[in-house]
Amino acid sequence: MIKRKILSNGMTVVFKERKNGVVAVSFAARYGGINEKAEHKGIAHFIEHMLYKGTPKRNAQQISMDIERNGGELNGFTSEQCTTFWCKIPSKHLDVALDVLSDMVKNPLFDEKEVDKERQVIFEEMKMYQDNPQLHVFERIKSLMYRGDFSISLIGTKESMNSNSSKRLKEFFSEIYTPQNMILCVVGEADFDYLCDFAEKTFVKDGNKIFYPSVETSKGEEIGKRRGIDQANMILAYHVPLDESMEYTAQVLSVLMAGGMSSRLFAEIREKRNLAYAVKAFYDSEGKYAYSGVYVGTTPENVDIVRDLIVKEFKEVSESLDKKELESVKDQIIGNYFISQEDSFSLMYDLLKSEIKGDAKKVEEFVDNIRNVRLEDVKKLANIKDWSFFALVPE
Repeated sequence: MIKRKILSNGMTVVFKERKNGVVAVSFAARYGGINEKAEHKGIAHFIEHMLYKGTPKRNAQQISMDIERNGGELNGFTSEQCTTFWCKIPSKHLDVALDVLSDMVKNPLFDEKEVDKERQVIFEEMKMYQDNPQLHVFERIKSLMYRGDFSISLIGTKESMNSNSSKRLKEFFSEIYTPQNMILCVVGEADFDYLCDFAEKTFVKDGNKIFYPSVETSKGEEIGKRRGIDQANMILAYHVPLDESMEYTAQVLSVLMAGGMSSRLFAEIREKRNLAYAVKAFYDSEGKYAYSGVYVGTTPENVDIVRDLIVKEFKEVSESLDKKELESVKDQIIGNYFISQEDSFSLMYDLLKSEIKGDAKKVEEFVDNIRNVRLEDVKKLANIKDWSFFALVPE
């Protein structure tokens, strides 16, 4: 059973017990790329980096050592609607995890020299995204599908990152990292009341709650050219209605189309026609936005052929998908879900995503919601018309 409580200081605590000797612990702030204006784009991700750089109590090395020398692993991530700091550790060291992570999210130093050094690290990270064709096409397709600030990568631009000074980081941190905007999520051997008591005593009620803005959708088609690559990387993507039931419909359609070797597009593009090695579907949503699509790596001369095959296969699904195939895909998704839940981090991640969307407890409804996906809804969603397309091809 998932336990969830909003404390008097405003923090949300989410807990799922597992008696396996391991505990996954995370603190997440309800703030990400979706909240940022163009002029300070990338600041959520920048703050994430800086919270590992030291507190008055620990320097950067001591932060990692306190977790790793107790058998744990430490990491974090920034997404469009949250910034998360997490660790997995033997459950007997739960207090270590709580102490280190809470210290990080309460007391970062934002030393000016360290800020300038880490900015250079992020510039290198930008280059990595730019230089990797597969990562680049995922960044580019999003920029075609949305207008305004949300269309800009959450890592930011060189201009916005240069303007994100130590002073600005501190100002944003003080507004964002308050209990009202934070989630403590724990999976493993722990006591829920103990976790709530820790969070209540450690975090003082102050600040204001942050809300997510709406985003404006768009669409577009573009071919980019680059020297030094041999393969064409391409994505065809489409928006998914912001409706809870459609979230599960979109997941079913995604797996049906390109969710493994048994999927329609994998069979059509790779197995039957030998046009590609990688054929993968994706679905991305955190509540305020939702889009799905198909990625393919192919030879440059086959880009148009593959794109047309994708469109054609979606059309066929919209017209001829039957209940037997639909139920088979549902079984696949549910089976994969149970396998993923063996890992405490995967479950913690799902709980956080569900909480960002409204209520972590809805994770318990996942299997029923997949089972309840209707044939007519999958066929309707497959009737894509306003799709976007981007391909990066050799120059």
